[in-house]
Amino acid sequence: MKTKGIINDKAFIIVWYFNIATDKAQNLNTLDTTSVEVISVRKVYGNLTAIKNITFSLGTSDYCCLLGPSGCGKTTMLRMIAGHEKTNSGDIFLNKTNVTDLPPAKRGTAMMFQDYALFPHLSVIDNVAFALKIRGEKKSKRLERAVKMLESVQLGIYQKRFPNQLSGGQQQRVALARALITDPQLLLLDEPLSALDPFLRIEMRAELKKLQRKLGIPFIHVTHSQEEAMALADKIIVMRDGLIEQHGSPREVFNYPKNRFVANFLGGHNVIEIDSELISVRHEALNLDSGGHDEITGIEFLGSNVRIEVNSSHGLLNAIKPDNLFLKSNLKIGNKVKVSWRKQDQMNLEH
Repeated sequence: MKTKGIINDKAFIIVWYFNIATDKAQNLNTLDTTSVEVISVRKVYGNLTAIKNITFSLGTSDYCCLLGPSGCGKTTMLRMIAGHEKTNSGDIFLNKTNVTDLPPAKRGTAMMFQDYALFPHLSVIDNVAFALKIRGEKKSKRLERAVKMLESVQLGIYQKRFPNQLSGGQQQRVALARALITDPQLLLLDEPLSALDPFLRIEMRAELKKLQRKLGIPFIHVTHSQEEAMALADKIIVMRDGLIEQHGSPREVFNYPKNRFVANFLGGHNVIEIDSELISVRHEALNLDSGGHDEITGIEFLGSNVRIEVNSSHGLLNAIKPDNLFLKSNLKIGNKVKVSWRKQDQMNLEH
């Protein structure tokens, strides 16, 4: 009986330690979910402050889009995370390691440039294997890895070609393969779709998202395209003049813009000032009824929807109507209408 009791006690202790270890692992997994931390980062060029004390963080599997107009600082921010630009102040952490003063090669990041930056005199396979060559890996090993990486982006049969023998979409995949062959912990993309035609842009957009989910690492993607950011991102950071205006999920940022700039830049919102109060009314929430004094000044067919521009007492406003409903309404340029919206469809904005 005594022996049996000891065995039971040992079994209990083993199970107890196992449970503690499991709980600790679960707690660590819960707490250690931040992959990128940018803390009070500032960048100055002479008299110009390009980045003004920016702070944000990303999770271990976030697809983040830095969105904003040209000159807002988004590419500068990306280059500082990559290590291609020095910060004037602040810190950048990747997986809890302060990389602010580390060179790009020691950060665990990879960057895909806007122009892809492929070497024209190197074959596709040598372009992809180049980073491994710099690291000193043997030729047979680096070429083997490059072939596997090219196959993963459906370019295995093009390994002997040169960049000028590829389409824009194929060149982009080569640039992706070259960036990913180093097994980065973070992939940085500087307007990677801007050089592609609209159809290919949509196709590559879907491939980027699939790739990010497959790799399970965060992507930071610079773009000035609202549509691109909405389609790709888990988190959108809207920038202006070196500052973050708003950040959140695409749904949050689009449905609840913080201020006039965000509402106007994202599009889809009428920004209206009434008695010094600033409100937003979505295009599809605007009603156009007959018998008013507002005038239709433009009609734009968008496929499944029609955009109607109205010169109203609140200024130029836009309404979006489904194509079938628009046809029934028989609205034409020059028609007089009355613009209205429901109280629950308006939202207050900061100036």
